[in-house]
Amino acid sequence: MVRPVVTVPIFAVHGLLDGARDKGLATESWISSVLGRAGIVESLLHLTQSRVTVNQYIALFSAVKDSLDDECLGYLRGRPLRCGSFALVARSTLGTRTLAAALHRVSESFALLQDDVLLVPVTDGSLFGVTLESRGGPGEHADFLHGLLLRVFWRLLVWLHGGRLVPKGFDFPFEQPAHAEDYARIFSGSLRFGQRCPAVWFDSTASAQPMRRDAVALQSFLRAAPGNLVGYRLNERAYSARVRALLQQVCPEWPDLAAAAQCLHMSVSALQRHLAMEGQSFQMVKDELRRDMAIVRLASTNAPLSIIAAELGFTDSTAFQRAFKSWTGSAPGAYRSHSRSA
Repeated sequence: MVRPVVTVPIFAVHGLLDGARDKGLATESWISSVLGRAGIVESLLHLTQSRVTVNQYIALFSAVKDSLDDECLGYLRGRPLRCGSFALVARSTLGTRTLAAALHRVSESFALLQDDVLLVPVTDGSLFGVTLESRGGPGEHADFLHGLLLRVFWRLLVWLHGGRLVPKGFDFPFEQPAHAEDYARIFSGSLRFGQRCPAVWFDSTASAQPMRRDAVALQSFLRAAPGNLVGYRLNERAYSARVRALLQQVCPEWPDLAAAAQCLHMSVSALQRHLAMEGQSFQMVKDELRRDMAIVRLASTNAPLSIIAAELGFTDSTAFQRAFKSWTGSAPGAYRSHSRSA
């Protein structure tokens, strides 16, 4: 199986650093240290459209968390969430009989460990879920903290359920941002901005279903953290992810829309319709994959631009350079220099 190539926008990298910045902890030497542990060159922070690999993003999360001894990365105004807190919260679910009972335990445990955010189980008609309520009002950069916590507890609940729990949607208490398409890459279901509280929603029938995890399974889950909790993952159920996986598997052949639809056993119109419902098109999916593959190749190899262009299905190096600049705001040669500069 081909390992997915996924990159993360630089604004998300800044998000990992902003909690420490707000508290005056992000000294020049500290930033250099945590970026170095993640293999991220600092000059990329100054390119507004640059990106890093998902592995670098996960490594930076771990570096910041460990250096601050805070699993909320310095965003909490009161007590930090000491390293090991999430494992303690997850272990509190052992012995519960239903997902609703497990969520109640998670909520209680999380409230004991910090003073800033309440995790509140909620129901709304045919939906059940969890909301985040800030004690004393949201702090600076609360949007990033809420998105991080939603992602972590969403993935914990999905795992507790057995891996088959699909979110119906997410609520965010801020207006739709300029980079809303990146939220759609991370969070599944319908996304609603401008809501009262951040929340994740599931079908209510799942709350009464029995727990399927034990202590042995939990240890395996915790060993995979934080990558299985904070890493940017493509929604494997999405048609755009299926198209992307197909293209990556068969490249450098790069089939057209008709050939891709045939490989997926669909009509062209059906594939276009499904992609449009996800806010995507075949060309958008293709270009996002080529962008990510190009970034990885430029940062990790000395391959000539002409070779990379051919691998990505471009007719010549000039066409590749023009496309890459439209994706990242930088020419590929300049981007390679930034990604490797001392």
